Amino acid sequence: MPDFTASGLIVDNKEARWSDFLAPKYWLLWLSIGLLRGLSALPFRWGLCIGRLLGRLLYRLMKTRRHVTTVNIRLCFPELTAQEQTNRVIEVFENNGIGLIETGWSYWKSEAFFRAKTDFKNFEILDQALEQGNGVILMGWHFSCLDLAGLLFSLHGQPCSTLYREHNNPMLEWFFTRGRKRFSHPLERKKTRQMLRNMRKNHCIWYAPDQDLGRKGTLFIPFFGHPAATTVATTKMHRLNNSPLVKLDCWRKPDNSGYILECSNVDGFPSDTEENDAILINQAIEAGIRKAPSQYMWVHKRFKTAPLGEKNIYKATQPD
Repeated sequence: MPDFTASGLIVDNKEARWSDFLAPKYWLLWLSIGLLRGLSALPFRWGLCIGRLLGRLLYRLMKTRRHVTTVNIRLCFPELTAQEQTNRVIEVFENNGIGLIETGWSYWKSEAFFRAKTDFKNFEILDQALEQGNGVILMGWHFSCLDLAGLLFSLHGQPCSTLYREHNNPMLEWFFTRGRKRFSHPLERKKTRQMLRNMRKNHCIWYAPDQDLGRKGTLFIPFFGHPAATTVATTKMHRLNNSPLVKLDCWRKPDNSGYILECSNVDGFPSDTEENDAILINQAIEAGIRKAPSQYMWVHKRFKTAPLGEKNIYKATQPD
């Protein structure tokens, strides 16, 4: 049986290799990876165009995710008209389709190609935080160009560990971990001791506290005006090594000519309580999302866990 350990993905007591996934049940995944590899070799503009078309296809095929996205957009952007909300939902899928292409770029495309297409803003904030010598909690959020942002950040030259949740599929776990090792040190989020060791080496720890992890270790904090189960782990991470918090936003430029990476402080963090910290964090993430709202992964059930006594908003209405 496969065994997953702190050292990485282990299959039959050895580190996983591509040859461990030759069984027929993996063939469709191999075909998908090969297709992604081929698309990644296309020119930049072609990749954006194909990703957008792929997103429109997924919009039509993924009925449940379309429903989730529609509920999220209606809830978080009530100021938009019904048609504007529908347009935004479509844009979200288009950006997620582009995000698939960008994932391939992050694993296979030249770093030099992206260096010329990336604007780095306010990185002196990160440099000043690193001067303290306690590492940095590099707070992100789930934007569509997530893995590509890791590659772009690596161009700054600072060692970075990326916290992630282990994938249920062992081949996808191998594939994503192997790909991310190109630009970071992937670290399963439960490996607290390794995270602390990396902090003490003055590394950055990339961490995204914007997903619904259930009731345990969370507080209900407003997110776009609606209560969302929000983890207090960011405060606990800070207390481990007194590591400062720096927010990293990344989005594709409006004219699709490249990318912007921007560092900023989360003013007031740490505060006097975990609840106030969570409020500050949600406000900071929301401000980042508003820079490019359609590039956020609204396909996730951000409000899956409802406050006691309230109904699950995703079950209140059924997909079209």
